[in-house]
Amino acid sequence: MKKIFFILCFLGVILPYYHLINFLKENNWSMTGFLDQLYSNHAISMITMDITVAASSFLVFLIYQFSNKKISAKCFTKYIISLFVVGFSLSLPLYLYDNYKK
Repeated sequence: MKKIFFILCFLGVILPYYHLINFLKENNWSMTGFLDQLYSNHAISMITMDITVAASSFLVFLIYQFSNKKISAKCFTKYIISLFVVGFSLSLPLYLYDNYKK
């Protein structure tokens, strides 16, 4: 399972940034219009809200785990940075990778 979580961490960085780079190339390396396209139709809005709620739930879970001393400050910082710099697609697999026990 750890290998699968590691592969998911890798994909969680590569796939979102692949699309971000393509978006930037198409828009002269400008973020103009990015937020508008997040809600361009109901299907995209549904996916955006789904990921937002899931990432927010994971953030609350991390804060709870940290406040109850179940994860260290170093790990907490690692997960928070990965959540806000890359996204939920990295932070959750990274947490699972770090905390998987056979």
